[in-house]
Formats: sequence, structure tokens, C-alpha cells
Amino acid sequence: MSSNNAKKEILKNLINIKSIITYIIALMISTVGMGQEVSPFSIAMIGACLSGGIPVIGILIVGLIGNIIGVGAVGALNYILITLMLLILICIKPPKENDEYKNEQIQISGHIFASIILVMLAKLILTQFTVGDMILHITLAIFSVVFYKIFVNSINVIQEITEKRAFSIEEVIGASLMLSVAVSAFGEASILGLSIRNILSIFLVLILGWKNGILIGTTSGVTIGVTLGIIAQNEPIIVATYAISGMIAGVLNKFGKIGVIVGFLLGNGILIYISKGNPINLVIIKEALIASLGLLVVPKWVGIDVEELIKSDVMLPEVSGKRLGQSKEAINQLNMVSETIKDMADTYQENVGTNKTDSEIYLKNRQAFIGELLNNLDGLEENMLYEDMTKSENPIVDELFDNLLEKQEIGKEELLKAFANNNNYIVQYDDEKIAKSINEDVEQIIRAVNYAYKASKSNFIWEEKVKDSKKNIQAQLDGVSKAISNIAVKIEEGIEKNNEFVKSEKKIISALEIKEILVDTIEISKIDNRYFIDVYLKEDSKTSKNADAEQIQKVLEKTLKEQLMTNEAKTKKLSRQGKRIFCYMSEDKFILQIGQTAKTKNDSSVSGDTLLQRRLNDGKYILALSDGMGSGPEARKSSQIAIKMLERLLMSGFDKNTSIDLINTTIMNTSEEIFATLDIAIIDLYNGKIEFIKNGACPTYIKNKKKVQIVKSLSLPAGILKEINLTTYDADIKDQDILIMCSDGIIDSNIEYKNKELWVKYILEDIEATDCQKIADIILNEAIDNNYGIAKDDMSIISCKLIKK
Repeated sequence: MSSNNAKKEILKNLINIKSIITYIIALMISTVGMGQEVSPFSIAMIGACLSGGIPVIGILIVGLIGNIIGVGAVGALNYILITLMLLILICIKPPKENDEYKNEQIQISGHIFASIILVMLAKLILTQFTVGDMILHITLAIFSVVFYKIFVNSINVIQEITEKRAFSIEEVIGASLMLSVAVSAFGEASILGLSIRNILSIFLVLILGWKNGILIGTTSGVTIGVTLGIIAQNEPIIVATYAISGMIAGVLNKFGKIGVIVGFLLGNGILIYISKGNPINLVIIKEALIASLGLLVVPKWVGIDVEELIKSDVMLPEVSGKRLGQSKEAINQLNMVSETIKDMADTYQENVGTNKTDSEIYLKNRQAFIGELLNNLDGLEENMLYEDMTKSENPIVDELFDNLLEKQEIGKEELLKAFANNNNYIVQYDDEKIAKSINEDVEQIIRAVNYAYKASKSNFIWEEKVKDSKKNIQAQLDGVSKAISNIAVKIEEGIEKNNEFVKSEKKIISALEIKEILVDTIEISKIDNRYFIDVYLKEDSKTSKNADAEQIQKVLEKTLKEQLMTNEAKTKKLSRQGKRIFCYMSEDKFILQIGQTAKTKNDSSVSGDTLLQRRLNDGKYILALSDGMGSGPEARKSSQIAIKMLERLLMSGFDKNTSIDLINTTIMNTSEEIFATLDIAIIDLYNGKIEFIKNGACPTYIKNKKKVQIVKSLSLPAGILKEINLTTYDADIKDQDILIMCSDGIIDSNIEYKNKELWVKYILEDIEATDCQKIADIILNEAIDNNYGIAKDDMSIISCKLIKK
């Protein structure tokens, strides 16, 4: 009776829902051979089950089947021999045992490595082999051990997925890697041209981002992207697609499934924009839409809970402690994403190589021509000139190539001359039949030469375009990497600084509770001596009824001993996302008055100038003017691209140098004949500093009473050179300073002065008005009068006045 019960128990352990799921995954990963003589993943899976105390009989069987399907009979034989050797080694030298709470209960990584090496070494002894074969087998052993370590720490996620418990980040990421290897078993299988492998991989990233936010979304995106990149040999841009899409999907998970789907598609959109419509990303968007439909039908209770990042017995208060842990984890994840994208950028750079000299380009183009010529001469062996044209060292062909570079096409005269210059003379015969035959041979060679040059030239131009495209992608990915890295640095720098405000936060929360304003969390930071405070309120009726921005501001000012002002832009932005929040920052010490005016070129439909004025996230104010080269819609397009990208990049955390580099490469990709200047002033109204950034822009004038200073730029507009040098200046703000920024239509309107910028300086010295708008109007009217009332170019002016409080 007890024997029957034991058999039932064994069958119950071997055949249940958990085991069947594990068998399916083991079967799928065992079919992925990666060109090896046995699937390394099948060996890693056997080791993980042995070490994790999971019944291994079913895994052995499905692993064998998987090797037969994916690798063949040789793979199946190697699998059996390695498994037997592993079991023998475990019996000969029992492995060390770990603590019960660890996933890896027995340590068998050494046994796995030794079993693979012994089996493969025996095979090499019985056959002829090279050093390369030995290195390949050692790599197989190392690869198997690495994935054994991953699988043994993640297979419990598959086994215990139905149980209500939390898993560590390492376990969840390991499980996502295991599943991404499994879906690789589908290979190139597709439905209506859409890859099943990609659809399932995207679905997995969406699930993890939906349930676990930015950290898991980003990391799973990177993990799955890299796995597919290695196994499926995808381009590096695929890794960026999964990484950025997973990150944005995780950021928007607070909006539910729709937010996650929109985030993933938005991430794809960013990469499509950067890669100029790369068809790979366009296909992935279609596959993402199919995966999104799958996400929409997933029940809400489905998901993987991740353990809290820090223990509950920390010394800091609960809110601050949680924020600190999450910030540190966010730093690690952001740095990982930054490094991954940087590696991708380096890959593009390696593929592109270094810039070639003119001689190198000439030799490469000539070699391409010779290759095409030999192809065209194939089948013309009976031609009397064939032997002379196909010699390995051929000065005749070299001379013809030089002629083609100059004239783009050769005729009979050039061909005969090239032969004569190299002591090969084509003699004309009186016999009409022979003369006709010679002329036909000459015409055949001329056609072959001309066709070869056209084909090689088009191929060479296309190759250079691809290289330029890769260079631009490399530059843009490098910029994204720097931006993410900068965000991580800022978070890390802010962690220690934020700790000093813990007592203040508690004091503020208590003071607001007395006024029946219940606070969920409060975030205080200090950047360049300026306070930034975000107050998140709890969602209840009392809070909604009693919340008052001025009342909260008074409590904050009393506690921090600092005059504050509301950060209206940030408050509105976060409030639109459904949050109950009030945002504040230290009050400006200077008042900013702005005036602007513009005039479109006579007979032009639109102005090519674009203006920007807005407050940045760090409290500083930006004024910018971009002048597109020329006038009309095309000039307008280039200046709008420059200004809109500048605004979005600076608001997203990109530094100014990276932002302008990205703008430059984008404009270069848009059109070879579209350029745009950038004239930027970043004004710190709290610390009294101003930074001028100029890229091909006109001078900026600083007027204070009768004194006028000129700030010049020596750089070229964006879109002309691949590498740009920014002109930057820093200055202290003085009370009553007036700044004037203008486009070249203003400067060039006066033809009396050799140094055209001086006429604006002189008129500013004479102007008595101090109102910004009035000053801008006076200068514009004067510029139009310079050409007898006609605007000969687009004219734009931004004028601002700085008044100390």
C-alpha cells in the first residue's frame, strides 16, 4: 500500500501544472543550439533542476527531444554523454550544500564545466582537431555554467508563479531571460510577415513593465533585447528599442495597460526618429500592436510581485527610506541602460571605422570599379582585348578609371589612347570583315567599362550614405547615453543632499496635519542654493476641501526660512496626470520683462525664424532664437526642428552640449541644404547669472543705461559641419540690464557700415526708452527703413529687461 502511495507521489511531482510549464520551457530552450554541437541551455537547465531540487527525469527527456530537433543526432548524443558524465562526477565527488534559503541548494557549476570538457576532450582525441576547436568547447562549457547560474536563481519563479510571494529583482530578470531564450526557439517563424519570437518578447516586456514599473521594465527590456541580439544576431538598434521602450512603458505603468502600450510605442517612435525611419523599427511597431492586444486581455490579477528594495527596519523615516532605496536602484538601472546604449554607439562607431583619406577613398573606389569590370567581362573571353583588360596589375584599366573620374564616360578615342600609352596598339585592317570584328570588340569593351563605372559609383555612394547614417545614429545614441548617465549622476548627488531635509519634511507634514491638510509625501531638494519642494497630498475629502496653495506655502517658508514661489508649470503638468500636488521653488531675485517682434521677408509666405521663451525644470529661464537659412517653408522647417528639439531635450535632462549635437545631426539628416543658427540665453533669475550659447548666431547686445556690450559667435550654423564648436559666455546679471537678440535680417539690413553689427550698437546707445517691447519695435522699424520700407529678409528680435527685486 505504501509502495502505491509512493508511486502516486512520484507521478504527482512529475506530472502537474508547474512541471508541465517547466517541461515546455525546457523543451524550447533545448532547441536553441547557437551553432554549438549541443544546446548549452539544455545542459544549464539540467544543472539548475539538479541544484534546485526539482525532479529531473522529465527535464532529461524533453532536453533530449529538444537537442534532436534543434541540433540533430550529434547534439542528442553529446547531450546524453554530458549528462551521464555530470551524474558520474556528482557521485564521485558530492557537491557542497548551501543554506536552505538559497535557490542553489548544491554547488555543481564545477561539475558541469568538467563534464562538458571531459566529453568534448574525448571526442577531440578520437578525431583530428585544431586549437580553435578546443577554444570553442571551452567557450561552450563557460557559457553553460553562466546560464546554469542564471537558471538556478530564476527557475523558482516559474515553479512558484501561482503562489502569492515576492521575488527578487535578480530572480525576475533571470526568469525573463530564460523565457526570452525559450521564445527564440520559434526562430524565423512568422505570421503574415510578423515574427512570433518578437511578438512574445514584446508581450513579456509589456507584462513586466505593467506590473512592476520603470526598474523592471527597463532591465527586462535590456535583458531581452541583448538576448535576442546574441541568439538571433539582430542589429544593435534592437537592443535600444527594447531598452528605451521598456523604460518608458514602465514610467507610464501608473496609467494602466494603455499607458504601458503607449510607452512602448513611444519608445519605438523615438528610435524610429533617431534612425530616420529604420524599417526594423517599423516592423517592431506592428509586432508591438499585436502584443498589445494580448496585454489587453490579460486579467488584472496576473503578475509577478517583486520584493521591496530595502528592509523595513531602516533608521530613516518610512517615506524617505523608501525614496532613498528606490533612488539608489534607479541609479543602477539608469547607469546600466546608459552603458548598454553607449556600447551600441561604440558598435556603430566600430562598424563605421575611422575617416579615410582621399587616397584611401580613391583606391577603394577603383577596386570596386575593377570588381564590377571583371563581372562585366565575364563571357567575353573571345574578345581580342579580354586578356589585356583582365591582367592583375593593369595600368590600362587604371588610366581608364582616371578618365572616367574626370569625364564620367569613355569613348573609342580614350580606349585606344589608353592602350597606346601602354605600348598596346590596336591596328585597323583594310579587310572590311576583320575591321568590323575589331570595332565590335572595341565597342563591347567600351560598354563593359562604362557600365562597370556606373555600377561601382552607385554602390560606393550608397555605402558612404549608410556609413554617414550609422555615424549619425552613433552620435545620437551616444547623446542619449550621456543624458541618461547625467540623470543618474544628479539622482546620486541628490541622495545625500536630500537626507539633510528629513527633519524639515517631518516638521512640515506635522504642521500641515494640524491644518487638516494630509500629506502623502514631500520632496525637498536644493540645486545651486535654490530650494525645490513638491508636496503630494493624500486623496480624501478633507484634503480636497482644505488644500490651499498659499497656506501650504506659508508653512514651507516658515520651516525652511526661505521666500518661495509656486512652480506653476510643474504643478499643472503633474495635476493633469491626476496627482494632488503643489510645487514650489525659491523666489526669483530678479524680475524678467520680455518683448519680441518679427517681420516676414517681403513676398515670403512664412518667416524662417523661430522664437522660444519658457522656464526650465531647474527654475532657469531660456530665451532662444533660431534662424533657418534663407526664407520660406524650408527655412521655417529647419528653425522649428532646432527650437522644438532644444526645448524637449533640455526639459528631458539633456545637457546643452549634447542637445545641440543632436540638433546638428538631425538637421544634417533632414536635408543637405538646410541649416539653422541657434542663439540661446539661459537666465538664472535666482543666482543672478546668465549663460549665452551661440551656434552661428548674430551678436547679442547687453545695454545698461548708455553702455552697450556685444557678445559674438564665431561658429557655423547647425547642419553644416558634423562636429560643431559652441561659443559660450557667462556673465553676472546687473540691475536694469537689457538683452537684445536678433536674426541676421536685422544686422544685414544696414549697408552703410562695413562692420554691420555696429549700427544696432549705436542705435541702442541713443535709445532713451527702457520698455522692452518699445526697444524691439524701434530696432525693427529702423531695420525696415534701412531698405526703404521693405523687409529684404526675415527679421526677428527678442528683448528682455532684468530688474533686481
